[in-house]
Amino acid sequence: MPENLDARAKQLDRAHVFHSWSAQAALDLPVIAGGSGTTVWDHAGNQMLDFASQLVNVNIGHQHPAVVAAIQEQAARLATVGPATANLQRGEAAARILAKAPDGFSRVFFTNGGADAVENAIRMARLHTGRDTVLSTYRSYHGNTGAAIVATGDWRRMPNQYARGHVHFFGPYLYRSEFWATTPEQESERALQHLRRVIQAEGPDTIAAILLESVPGTAGILVPPPGYLAGVRALADEYGIVLILDEVMAGFGRTGRWFAFQGYDVVPDLITFAKGVNSGYVPVGGVIISEAIARTFDDRVFPGGLTYSGHPLAAASIVAAIDAMDGEGIVEHARRIGEEAIGPALRELAERHPLIGEVRGEGVFWAIELVADRDTREPLPAAVVGAVKKEIVDRGVLPLLADNRIHVVPPCVVTADEVARAVEAYDGALAAVAAVTR
Repeated sequence: MPENLDARAKQLDRAHVFHSWSAQAALDLPVIAGGSGTTVWDHAGNQMLDFASQLVNVNIGHQHPAVVAAIQEQAARLATVGPATANLQRGEAAARILAKAPDGFSRVFFTNGGADAVENAIRMARLHTGRDTVLSTYRSYHGNTGAAIVATGDWRRMPNQYARGHVHFFGPYLYRSEFWATTPEQESERALQHLRRVIQAEGPDTIAAILLESVPGTAGILVPPPGYLAGVRALADEYGIVLILDEVMAGFGRTGRWFAFQGYDVVPDLITFAKGVNSGYVPVGGVIISEAIARTFDDRVFPGGLTYSGHPLAAASIVAAIDAMDGEGIVEHARRIGEEAIGPALRELAERHPLIGEVRGEGVFWAIELVADRDTREPLPAAVVGAVKKEIVDRGVLPLLADNRIHVVPPCVVTADEVARAVEAYDGALAAVAAVTR
């Protein structure tokens, strides 16, 4: 019976699987047995609308037939190959990615995911500059490996401080401004002055890289204010610092652009990617390398590598995913659905619910910030946020919540009707929780 399969999946999971970022004893996780587009289901056929895109990575939607077919065909042809070879699919994948990057980028270094993409970007910046320090923001997430987790600004770095040479600073976040700003322009100007002072205080000649998420995702989908990223680029140029933009979550359609930074008048030196490049169908990530940094390693060995770098199944899935996104206008659809459906619906939702302090985002990359008091902006307590999540799940939507926020991050292929269904679930959940917490 299908119900028995769900029970078996849960029993095996509880008995044998150790889950990330979790206390293990109290876990009660949903079973997902299949999916299509924006919908997933368990073995019994109970469906949920996936407004988490799993971990904000299923940009093209679940089980896109062209991507599945490409993986199957490649597996039948050549299931694996070492990195010290030339492989057609790997080269095609690199060419597809570079075609979406700005002029001046010439190479792609493939990794197994986003965290080791960040690791290798940091390595490249240090070797290119001969400097050591990496600056990154407190409100950030860059992955759970040695340097990437220390570059991360949130609480997860604290038990994992094993890497050297990392300094954090505050990035812009007008709703909870560190700079007493009252306008986006003030926030941008004051955040840039703060960064300048951090660079000067640390010693510009010691700083290899500034590492930023173009649009910080896990930290709250913090859309940068006007002029900020361009100002960071100017500071990096002034002091000879490499600018690394982390596009692991924000890239490949999530903001309604191929790369999020393309909306902010900035070109970095290194770009990290993963997630949306193939919607996570096969684990993969990488670094897109500017010509100037690539030339550093023309006659100098790059001291880094991975057994599965440019794995052919991953490469085939990248080619198929980018081609399908191009052919079906998926990136443009993500921009349009954000402007015409998600944004207006969430802003209207905020007008009705005092628990919502702010709505922000673009494309299919949005956050609803929940507060106990709109005047003080006190975050909604964790227990109440947990109740909101349960209410959303009970209404047939698989949500993503972080701290005091609902992250509204469906696949790029989401329809207006599906947006309306999800917003109805948020609406009902917030109303139900508000009724018992007054």
